[in-house]
Amino acid sequence: MDKVEKYQHIIIEFLKEQAKPTQGMDNDIRREVIVDKESNNFQLLHMGWKGHAHQFFVAFHFSIINEKIWLQWNRTEHEVVDYLMEKGVPKEDIVLGLKPPFARAHSGFAVA
Repeated sequence: MDKVEKYQHIIIEFLKEQAKPTQGMDNDIRREVIVDKESNNFQLLHMGWKGHAHQFFVAFHFSIINEKIWLQWNRTEHEVVDYLMEKGVPKEDIVLGLKPPFARAHSGFAVA
């Protein structure tokens, strides 16, 4: 398995785990893992109805760019980078894409 395939697998497993229903989660909100291996983009969507209000949001978005995992969005309190490092992804291969470029140099992770 090459590096990109390994990273795809790690991201997909993380998203599938996060999509599982847990106690206290609203059962009317569906969770969908979106996988696009061709463009190397991966998301977890939450969608459904809460009363009369339609709920739709991206909980996580990852990209793989130049053999690095870019965390593009995290709308949760989960420490995603800890999970990635536990699965063997070095800090040098994690880019906090949700941070402005000037701040990434101070993050301890890859700049790009």
